[in-house]
Amino acid sequence: MDNEDWERRVADAWASFDERSEPEFVALVESLAAELPPGSPLGDFERACAFDSTGRSDLAVPLYRRALDRGLPGERRRRAVIQLASSLRNLGQAEESVALLRTELAAGSDHLDDAARAFLALALVDTGHEREAVSVALTALVPHLPRYRISLAEYARLLHEQPDQGTSSASAPTGR
Repeated sequence: MDNEDWERRVADAWASFDERSEPEFVALVESLAAELPPGSPLGDFERACAFDSTGRSDLAVPLYRRALDRGLPGERRRRAVIQLASSLRNLGQAEESVALLRTELAAGSDHLDDAARAFLALALVDTGHEREAVSVALTALVPHLPRYRISLAEYARLLHEQPDQGTSSASAPTGR
């Protein structure tokens, strides 16, 4: 099998997602995954993504876990952790979602950090840690702002460090 050709066909399948019915899309991804050697973590991952994207988190979770256990490589590994955490949250397992995402964010940094933080913020809300969730979300947003980075970074820090107090008594300059 030509890996480059397979990757292109997977990308084409995902590009056609909105043009297909959910069962048709899942069947397409299943057929692409079936072209891989048995036990391929890539196949498990792509199948999990297809189920996740069609609202079947319950079917996606075991496939994400298996793909990770089988050594899913590269960026897909990080995507699998983020997507597994999101699916777990959707299934009412927000505590596990928080733990996975915290571990993932502590393990290294790349262009998916903000996505991981966004899903962490959602999971934190579901576990009753709304102030920390806002702090995490603001921290992810700060680098993308044209102004007020220092102020918002400080407010985010204060929200996280002072979970039982409002921010009205703590002020940071907003002119930067």
